[in-house]
Amino acid sequence: MYKVFVGDKPMVLTTKVEEEVGFKNYSLKKVDLAKVIRRLNSTKLKAVRLIHKNEKKLLKKFLKKLPNVIAGGGKVYNDKGEILFIFRNDKWDLPKGKIEGNESIESTAIREVTEETGVGGLEITKPLETTYHIFKRNGRYKIKITYWFEMKTSYKGDLNAQEEEGITKVKWLNEKKVKKALKNSYANIKLLV
Repeated sequence: MYKVFVGDKPMVLTTKVEEEVGFKNYSLKKVDLAKVIRRLNSTKLKAVRLIHKNEKKLLKKFLKKLPNVIAGGGKVYNDKGEILFIFRNDKWDLPKGKIEGNESIESTAIREVTEETGVGGLEITKPLETTYHIFKRNGRYKIKITYWFEMKTSYKGDLNAQEEEGITKVKWLNEKKVKKALKNSYANIKLLV
């Protein structure tokens, strides 16, 4: 099972058909994705389930339905155990961005964290869950696939928000402040944190 978010509403990719209570079932093979996305955005529908009989092919079949944008990002810890957050588009988020050229996804994640926050000395400690969400650019829906990595750093310098990317704040947040920030964040970020 996979979750692909449209805003904070999930499209669940699954092999199981369940009774529709607050969600709708659709066949992955026959679904008009744009229509379903519009419906999720404009109604009280809480979720949709896209059904395919072969669990191994679920994600692959879904990802063929829209153009894919590949990104890398980081959940970064400092020596105090605080997590690095950015504030963009009036929401708390983790730093991430699109892959460039032939760079590895790990290099993308480190580069993007540094560019968006000013934090250096990053070391990847382990891969985290990959997240999926749908967004609209220039009138077209796309799927952003973000490969996340847990990172650590001993960086103690200034934090610099990358304003040209719409980032207005960069902060190290302790456990209490993380809980508060997650109340104004994205479903994907809540899953990671």
